[in-house]
Amino acid sequence: MYRFRILHPNAMTRLRLQPVMHGMIGVLFLFNVIGVYKMENPNWVMAALFIVMGSASLLFPFMLRRVRKITETNSVLRMLQAFTLLSGCLFFLSHMQPLIGFTLLLAGLGVAYIGYAEYRILQPAYVTTDTTGISLPTVFSQRRHGWNEMKNVILRNDLLTLDFKNNKILQLEVLDEFGPVEAAEMNAFFQSRINS
Repeated sequence: MYRFRILHPNAMTRLRLQPVMHGMIGVLFLFNVIGVYKMENPNWVMAALFIVMGSASLLFPFMLRRVRKITETNSVLRMLQAFTLLSGCLFFLSHMQPLIGFTLLLAGLGVAYIGYAEYRILQPAYVTTDTTGISLPTVFSQRRHGWNEMKNVILRNDLLTLDFKNNKILQLEVLDEFGPVEAAEMNAFFQSRINS
């Protein structure tokens, strides 16, 4: 019945952790340079790749303010990080260092997951309400909550507040503009569904 755009519930937490994750991956790349350098016959191309990716990952959080398309730039860097980690995995496995290789495999899969989750979280998210319940966005799909789970639902001052019967409260920032008449109409619909 009603569908409106919100800021994804996990977006703020993810955006705060983004610089930390890029920094940790950058440090991991620079540690891999040591592993490549300590080999009998060092592969300088691989060492240079790790140095470039490590430096780019460490500097990226500082460059975010100058970038206009943050979501796209972050997604491209995450793909490059995942590709480099998986390439490093193959490199170390081919040089008979399985511990480092499998560690990089796990890190590469983790970075690929983080990149996908960040991409999904930074996309427009929508709340849908109808006569049976409320659908809220998650990282991979939607979570459906029936009206029987709600104690109160109210839209006020660009905040949608969901008060669950299990004493959980969720506040979502609404990005769409609603006038006082529309907000009152929605709140009346919410109350009618909760009381029925």
